[in-house]
Amino acid sequence: MIRSKLRTLLLCGGSAAVLLATALAPATASASPAPGATAAAAGFWSCTVPPGYTFTSTQQTLNCGDSGFRTYYFVQPPADGLWACTLGDGFTYSSTQNTLDCSTGGGFRTKYLLRTPKTGLWACTVPSGFTYTSTQSTLDCSTGGGFRTKYLLRAF
Repeated sequence: MIRSKLRTLLLCGGSAAVLLATALAPATASASPAPGATAAAAGFWSCTVPPGYTFTSTQQTLNCGDSGFRTYYFVQPPADGLWACTLGDGFTYSSTQNTLDCSTGGGFRTKYLLRTPKTGLWACTVPSGFTYTSTQSTLDCSTGGGFRTKYLLRAF
């Protein structure tokens, strides 16, 4: 009887520990290795986002401050085809997703599919040096729900 109760208690305690560890483990994008792991080509984990870089994932860490949890960023140079949490200079975006990857304080944030502007690209913004020849109403560019305009770019 005592052995049965002890086994049940240990089993429940172990299950609770696994659930707690799973809940506290940071969710990272598949393109973002865990801190300390070999980083992707030009990406690395940092306590700040350096000028000229964007970030593709975040997690909370004790490594970046005197006390308490702080945001740890997986940073890399912006590139065509990269899903990023911020836009880099000289880039537009062609799609968005609502994700926890970019969260710096809890909650969902927008992630952008970065694109190098060029004639013939359907983009969510019209960058400097471009005009557009057609539009479409789409959910691709939504940053807060609802339809947004997408532009067919043409360089001038």
